[in-house]
Amino acid sequence: MNQFDVIRRPMITEKGMTKKEEENTLCFEVHADANKVQIRAAVEKFFKVKVQDVRTVTTAGKLRRRGRFQGYRSDWKKAYVRLKPGQKMPEFAEV
Repeated sequence: MNQFDVIRRPMITEKGMTKKEEENTLCFEVHADANKVQIRAAVEKFFKVKVQDVRTVTTAGKLRRRGRFQGYRSDWKKAYVRLKPGQKMPEFAEV
């Protein structure tokens, strides 16, 4: 897996914006097989910042129904990436 496959998209949620402003933490949806070392390297390369630590959460897919048909969404992984103090926060969520 190369570094372009690790980060899928930034998570732009109310909780994510609060963590970004108060805790200097970014939130991303990442590849399910990515580990913390790969996530750290990808964020440092793409955003040109220094990472303090990485925390990950694997979320199980939910049961979804469409009429009489049912199935499960795919499992996915989220990463909380804390930047070192003094690092400039990237602005990818400007509206």
